[in-house]
Formats: sequence, C-alpha cells, structure tokens
Amino acid sequence: MEPTDDQPVTRETLLDARFDQIKRTTRVEVRRIRMLPGYPGGLHVHNTPVVGSILEGSVIYQIDGEPEQVLRAGDVFYEPEGVRIARFDALEDGVTFLGYFLIAEGQEAELRMPEA
Repeated sequence: MEPTDDQPVTRETLLDARFDQIKRTTRVEVRRIRMLPGYPGGLHVHNTPVVGSILEGSVIYQIDGEPEQVLRAGDVFYEPEGVRIARFDALEDGVTFLGYFLIAEGQEAELRMPEA
C-alpha cells in the first residue's frame, strides 16, 4: 500500500520471526555484510538469532531441510539460533545485506561452519 494524502504513512509487516525459546537480549549488533558475485556462503550455524534484509543484489537462501529461496533487494530473512543454514550463496550480482544479531549479556556473535 502506497502512502496517500489521506494516509501519509503506511506500515507493512515484512517478517514476523517466531523464537522457539525466550532469550534475554541485551544488545543488537547490526552488520553490513558484502559478498562477491557467485560466492557460496556455505553451510553455517549462528549462536544468536539473526534477522536481516537484502540491500543490493541477491542470494540463494536455504534453511537445512527446507526449500531454497531467492532473496533480492528489499527481501528479509530470519536465521534461527543454532539452526543449520544450508545456503546463503551470492548470485551473479553479489549481495549486500544488513544482519541484526540479537546478543545476550557476555555473548559475542559467532559463526560456526559445521561439516556437511
């Protein structure tokens, strides 16, 4: 829905991420991440929930065991804490995205690359 003179502000929910467990978050770290064209992000697991949005370019995104999706500029995603992300692979145009890491007291955001 586009803003109009009668309704100059519109709001649209793009993502409603559901958390399996309650986590006390004391800070949110926002990272701008860039990947070269064709770079395969590979199988990975985050130790924090990550919510993100694609700014430029595109990726193939897939949670392990679920269908893959192509995300483009304006699309949003959620990578649950401790869940295997099978693919986050930049396509031919590369990708720039923002990742919002929900971090607990005394924790640092970490990325683990498990074996397939």
